Amino acid sequence: MFETAEIGHRIDKAGYEQEEPLLRVRLLNLQYALLRAKKFPVIIIIGGVDGAGKGETLHILHTWMDPRNILTTAFGEPSDEERDRPRMWRYWRALPPKGRIGILFGAWHTGPIQDRVMGSSDDADLFRATQRIVNHERMLVDEGALLLKFWFHLSKKAQKKRLHALEKDPQTRWRITETDWERFKHYDKFRAVSERALRDTSTGHAPWTIVDGTDPHFRYITVGRAIADALERRLADDTVPPVQPVPPPEPPADGRTLLSALDYSQKLDHKDYEKALEHEQGRLSLLTRHKKFTTRSVIAVFEGVDAAGKGGAIRRLVSGLDARRYSVIPIAAPTEEERAQPYLWRFWRHLPRLGRVTVFDRSWYGRVLVERVEGFCAEAEWMRAYGEINDFEEQLTEAGAILVKFWMTVTPAEQLARFQAREKSPFKNFKITPKDWRNREKAPLYDRAICDMIDQTNTRHAPWTIVPANDKHFARITVFQTVSCAIEEALGR
Repeated sequence: MFETAEIGHRIDKAGYEQEEPLLRVRLLNLQYALLRAKKFPVIIIIGGVDGAGKGETLHILHTWMDPRNILTTAFGEPSDEERDRPRMWRYWRALPPKGRIGILFGAWHTGPIQDRVMGSSDDADLFRATQRIVNHERMLVDEGALLLKFWFHLSKKAQKKRLHALEKDPQTRWRITETDWERFKHYDKFRAVSERALRDTSTGHAPWTIVDGTDPHFRYITVGRAIADALERRLADDTVPPVQPVPPPEPPADGRTLLSALDYSQKLDHKDYEKALEHEQGRLSLLTRHKKFTTRSVIAVFEGVDAAGKGGAIRRLVSGLDARRYSVIPIAAPTEEERAQPYLWRFWRHLPRLGRVTVFDRSWYGRVLVERVEGFCAEAEWMRAYGEINDFEEQLTEAGAILVKFWMTVTPAEQLARFQAREKSPFKNFKITPKDWRNREKAPLYDRAICDMIDQTNTRHAPWTIVPANDKHFARITVFQTVSCAIEEALGR
């Protein structure tokens, strides 16, 4: 893969001075066209060997374009805040919105390569990491991003010469550290591992461009041309994928569904409920204060039909927690800021640190429920969302999160009674809207979407707990017991 980059490509000074001003004007015009259109973001990945001109090229891009509309993030060692969350969290935070260019310096490819070279991971770990990267990049492209990846390469001889030159010059000596020379000692292994990782992550939707880092003129023009060509092609592409109609519901042969087969008669009388509630609040409080809990977090997802008691269950659940260590995230229609990012972005940003609890009142499942049924996204979008959600949740649990997911449901008759009660109560009528009544009319469509969702996303690491909630007391205690049992199992208690 690196052979062509070792030929020593060059552009003479005259050729560079002739092309450089034309390329600058072209890039600047395209950048402003991107900003006006706001149809997609541009994500530029910069990686490669030390001393190959990555930093100088980054500086040139800032010089040639308007730096106010370029979001640049350089990734070093993770901070404590970043270590407390899944590995990809830090990269999700750096993604540019639609209409902007984001440059990620040393992004998600760097860590897996370094871990393999330094011996903290094996070949299987590297393979799993590269497959996750492929999935991540596929998702970004599917969400509309223009993803450009540049790997700057130098031969071993050229890198040694470059490091000595930088170290000798008083103006650049600060850039060369013991770490750079230590990595140089592992050049051959870095090259072998990098070539494998790049080969595995160079795909049709996100290929790598290998840049010979020997000559600065060559690398500047090569990167500038590639960005301009890709931007020009994308801005000229006005095709819009057709929105597919929502498939009609297909009733099961025996007339029974996952939801209709539930036992909604389960009850808990008031006296037993009060006793169980006090016990479960104390149990949860002690578990989240346990010293082992500092290495874990809890993410509780509440989904369900309207008036199923999600709000009441959440209020009781957090009453057993230290107010300084939990947050409740209500999910409504996305804001303009959120619509400018990939779908899962607004959920990644709220992930808790270790030792904390985050409760989502509705969640990322909106894409395969309300967005599917109401036609807010194309069929291809909600169909691929199942795989993206499963991958997302697997990353959460691998990073130490205890993920509990609740689907709370009531019978149509009980829902109707609760709707009518809300309309009559001055303290609850804010909860009932015309949208709630309209959703009842679409119950068959929602029932099919719910059953599909549970079937596709009920995984070993993130199983669903389906709560028949005709009796609120029973539902609330079920939620408490599920969360506490999940924590106990995770802590080995």
